[in-house]
Amino acid sequence: MDKSRKIEVLKKKLDDSKYTVALCGSGMMAECGYTGMKIPEKAYEVERIYGESPEDIFTSVYYNNRPAQFFQFYREEVLQGDREPSASFYALANMERRGKLQCIITGNMYEYPQKASCRNVINLHGSIYENVCPHCGRKYSLDYIKNSSKVPLCEACSRVIRPQVALYGEMMDSQLMTRATKEIENADVLVLLGTTLDSELFSKYIKYFEGSNLIIIHKEYHHSDERADLFILDEPKNVLPELGY
Repeated sequence: MDKSRKIEVLKKKLDDSKYTVALCGSGMMAECGYTGMKIPEKAYEVERIYGESPEDIFTSVYYNNRPAQFFQFYREEVLQGDREPSASFYALANMERRGKLQCIITGNMYEYPQKASCRNVINLHGSIYENVCPHCGRKYSLDYIKNSSKVPLCEACSRVIRPQVALYGEMMDSQLMTRATKEIENADVLVLLGTTLDSELFSKYIKYFEGSNLIIIHKEYHHSDERADLFILDEPKNVLPELGY
């Protein structure tokens, strides 16, 4: 089946679905021009520059014990993901407005779906736009974090501000996990965008899917793709806008 025919089949499945959920993986971040820190080339670069791996730096231990170094890394590396959304996210927003998409679940911290005007979004790893003093609860903007000279301190109590993002090794928010699980349980159609069934993040949720159609749109082939009802080997940005919603 060629790509154009697959897009027709995809549109029919979405039109027939009563509840569709999309999982946005690292491939969707790459579309926006950001390379995740778990990509080997990026991890090597980080270790060369900072002398330690991302898994060592981007942790609560580093945040608590070496806050200046943590925030240097956070500003110079993590916040580079604060970019404009790709065409895929605008297509998802159009699908949502047309009632063809009920929920988006993502592991990125940069609110790409929200920037494209998507509304029902679950950010499993939190958001760089939410920053809180862990002592008094005062909230701070992303610009406050960016513009702090070294360590961003609370203006009220001088404690180190905590970005509300998931650090390596931390337990994820149980309420977000429960919500994501319920959304997938409710789905007739589950669409994986820029990720695979064996995703480190999403595999634990995908197992709860009992709907009729599992769809994968990803530029790289993975052996698990054979379990999908429809697989399109391409970047989502080259597929979703073609649906015409």
